[in-house]
Amino acid sequence: MHVSTPHGSRQGHELTDATTVFRTEQRFTDPATTAPESEPDWLAPTPPIGIPMESLTAAAPLFNQYVAENPVPSYRPAVPPTPYPDLSTSALLRQVKPPPSGGWRRWLYLASGKLINVGEGQRAAHHTKLVAQVNRPLQGCYKIALLSLKGGVGKTTITATLGGTFATIRGDRVIAVDANPDRGTLSQKVPLETPATVRHLLRDADKIERYSDVRGYTSQGPSRLEVLASESDPAVSEAFSATDYDKALAVLERFYSLVLTDCGTGLLHSAMSSVLSQADALVVVSSGSVDGARSASATLDWLDAHGHQDLVRRSVCVINAVRPRSGKVDMQKVVDHFSRRCRAVCVVPFDPHLEEGAEIDLERLKPKTREALVQLAAVVADGFPAVEVNERFGASAG
Repeated sequence: MHVSTPHGSRQGHELTDATTVFRTEQRFTDPATTAPESEPDWLAPTPPIGIPMESLTAAAPLFNQYVAENPVPSYRPAVPPTPYPDLSTSALLRQVKPPPSGGWRRWLYLASGKLINVGEGQRAAHHTKLVAQVNRPLQGCYKIALLSLKGGVGKTTITATLGGTFATIRGDRVIAVDANPDRGTLSQKVPLETPATVRHLLRDADKIERYSDVRGYTSQGPSRLEVLASESDPAVSEAFSATDYDKALAVLERFYSLVLTDCGTGLLHSAMSSVLSQADALVVVSSGSVDGARSASATLDWLDAHGHQDLVRRSVCVINAVRPRSGKVDMQKVVDHFSRRCRAVCVVPFDPHLEEGAEIDLERLKPKTREALVQLAAVVADGFPAVEVNERFGASAG
């Protein structure tokens, strides 16, 4: 319906003038009557994100200022530059605090109909930070060796729980290898899915071409940690030599992001030389007893004396409480001793589920034990090599 107004004639006149100007400017040309000066080059490279490079250059100062005011965390690689920092999600959308995950904060959030959100507490925020560090980007295969001169300190248990924590949080492929020259017990920490051992893997190594081929030789637990069992036949005098370890690792590093090696208690058996030479990180396990701490310190002494000083400096010491109480041992002095020799020290508290010595389910662990394992995984992940964006995606166009 048309409604006349006192100014209708004036508005119509302005509309006519605007139409006349638009036609006079001749903003569009008829391709049928106008011949192009030259044929377009359809094979010319397309500019990044479809805009001229002059615009990218003009926006560089804004981006540099934005990066200076919003530094990325140290455990994340630099993000490829964007010419539109003012159009980022954080700039355009109102930031919403994540709802609390537990405790009275969660109860208040639900009781108020999700209207009152006080955010996470300090403990939950710390846990989130640890999880983010465990998820640090990792390029290639990272190899972790776990060892101790003394048996009964829970080295195999720490191998299974640390590997399970990595597999649960990161989601990529993680495998633990039993490199014990004697009959190892690592395969008993997960449900047994196959009778195959490392010997079968080495026998068929030349036939393995894809991940599904390797999966037939491993057993997987609820945490998605896979385990490659050692030879259990007592008639085999040397189940795992240095050559065997090198050959097995050459297969595994093609399909797994993290390889944890559960070493035997001896440092002089054949496989140990290869394990130490190829390890990216070293985890020395000790109990909370006097003899356990002395054995762990002697392990570091031996490594220092045999040319592995750098590996010792980058090592992580785990004090595993295999008993409900540590007795009269001053644990703080034990922690201080290894803090002077290792990169970090982590204490894993006693847990009844781990004391059983059977298959490990991380969901059955006490909250303090789970948190200590996440802390340990975050400390180990802190040693991951930095991933350069330019190496992964190529240098940006300049």
